Amino acid sequence: MAMERKEPPFKNLGERLRNIRQNLHKSIEDVSGAIEIDETDLRKIEQGAERPSEDTLMLLINHFEVHEDDALTLWNMAGYEQPGANDGNEPNHPSGKGAMLVLAFDPRVIYSDGVVVQGNKAGITMAFTQGAGTRQQLTSSRVGMSFEQAKNVYRVLGDVLAQAEPRRLPAPKDSNQADQDKRSPENNKGE
Repeated sequence: MAMERKEPPFKNLGERLRNIRQNLHKSIEDVSGAIEIDETDLRKIEQGAERPSEDTLMLLINHFEVHEDDALTLWNMAGYEQPGANDGNEPNHPSGKGAMLVLAFDPRVIYSDGVVVQGNKAGITMAFTQGAGTRQQLTSSRVGMSFEQAKNVYRVLGDVLAQAEPRRLPAPKDSNQADQDKRSPENNKGE
């Protein structure tokens, strides 16, 4: 009995992601470096052998700057339930089920007391950490960017620091202190 060759479970999703990557003229190395996953894992995703995690799929969608409709298609191809889906009464959706892709926006500020910067041929990654002075630094956020974007951030950061840095003028001396300074032996050594 001949063994049937099974198609990869996420073949269509993998092909779609590979086509998007290739149309953008990006290599596996570029994309894996930008979204910080192993090249082997990205190859398995593109071959359809593995389903990307929700986080990885969202990173790919954002990295490729996929439009909302295409992002929903990719999300559905991965078999993930749509956040905010309604009860199926939306008439314009082909399946009769409403779908919405929600990108999280968190207005909280996460403060950092350390940063680890790494670079590769695709750009740089900054891992902002908390816990300086302790044995274990915890990463609070990670940001990746191209070299061009990093140069822009560097320039803007320098401008903001130059404007925001407090300027201190020397405290005015009262007239009695100024007279004492003039009569001080330290000030009269060379006379």
